[in-house]
Amino acid sequence: MRKHIEGFIAQLEDAFSIGEKAQFSISKKKFNNVLILGVGGSGIGGTVVAKNALLKAGLPVMTCNDYNIPKYVDEKTLVIACSYSGNTEETLTALKKCQEKGSEIAAVTSGGELKRICVLNNYNHILIPGGNPPRTCLGYSLTEQLFILVKYDILPQSAIEELKLAIELLKINNFDIKKEAQLVAQNLFGKIPVIYSTDKFEPVSIRFRQQLNENSKELCWHQKFPELNHNEIVGWASGNSDLAVVIFRNDDDYYRTQERMEFMKNVILNKGSSVTEIHSKGTSFIEKALYLIHLTDWTSLYIAEKKEVDPVEIKVIDALKNHLSTLK
Repeated sequence: MRKHIEGFIAQLEDAFSIGEKAQFSISKKKFNNVLILGVGGSGIGGTVVAKNALLKAGLPVMTCNDYNIPKYVDEKTLVIACSYSGNTEETLTALKKCQEKGSEIAAVTSGGELKRICVLNNYNHILIPGGNPPRTCLGYSLTEQLFILVKYDILPQSAIEELKLAIELLKINNFDIKKEAQLVAQNLFGKIPVIYSTDKFEPVSIRFRQQLNENSKELCWHQKFPELNHNEIVGWASGNSDLAVVIFRNDDDYYRTQERMEFMKNVILNKGSSVTEIHSKGTSFIEKALYLIHLTDWTSLYIAEKKEVDPVEIKVIDALKNHLSTLK
């Protein structure tokens, strides 16, 4: 796992090159919405991209992490299917339903059944290198989905330029990112992590939660401001010293949300739990998100090493897949 996280910046650069070279046959169809299909390590890239699109696109860009698709999907929906292996059953099931609705299909995969479907139907698709755990290939899935949205003119070309700047930001701050990640891991070790962010940066919280689940073998949860101030804040009345809170902060967080964060910090500290703040760097959403993601990916690895657990092992997921394979 260490080599995968260490190689994240190089992966982003390779993905950028692949995306630039990808040749698409673009439909003249006018789309009403976009739906991104994907689960797990193949789904998180779409979650980040969809949030980025919410800030930039002139139409809804939503994600689907299920077998079923929304009712609104039709021939004016652009569907992006992302499955690293190409064999993810939820994604393939949802894709079939989108095909039946006559949707425009594009895909990101390393091969498998999804590649076969794309080749058979002449769908636009981008092939990425295979053979790794899907969660280690966020750089590929996120980058290629951004390129697809730009090629279809859903996102402006500036989205690609921002990604390029994000890669440079990670290069410049790589040493400091790893150093801060070690401090965060030290604060979280032996505790149950609770992850807080704004709604805008919820994809970062989801990624961190997933990495703690899989790499660190930890249960944890996340919530977002301001929603948590209408429910979860009351739950802190009981207090719990086994909890350790992480708050993702950004210089452009809404001023009233920043005040909510400060108030919440005091509530948590008064109940005997710790609070660790992680401040993003960069100007655009994608710069800040990738900065925080890379830092917390390292954090999940450092916790795994402190616990002396294998960050790659996912035997229980493999067991579930084997069990499901017995069903018709």
